[in-house]
Amino acid sequence: MKIKTLFTTVIIACLASCLMTGSALAKNDKKKDKQLPPGLQKKVDSGKQLPPGWKKKLAKGEKMDKEVYQQGEIVVPINSHGEITLRVDDKVVRLYKATREIIEVLK
Repeated sequence: MKIKTLFTTVIIACLASCLMTGSALAKNDKKKDKQLPPGLQKKVDSGKQLPPGWKKKLAKGEKMDKEVYQQGEIVVPINSHGEITLRVDDKVVRLYKATREIIEVLK
């Protein structure tokens, strides 16, 4: 009888832990590497600046759009940690070059 009770307790504990960790392992569906809309892409391709609303998307922890990155001017070249500092319009942003993840918005 004790073995059956112990077995049942172990099964219940395993199921409970699976249910609790399932939500922690769920995917984050937020797409961080978004493409620019076609109209804005045309502006960037012709050398024009992005509208002011796109500056708001330059926030710590966000991934900088490839087009915005390409439009930026290098202020401080890549360092030994893989970080680079860019000026995008009137903002200065420090980010990881490989992933374009923003570390800090300086201005």
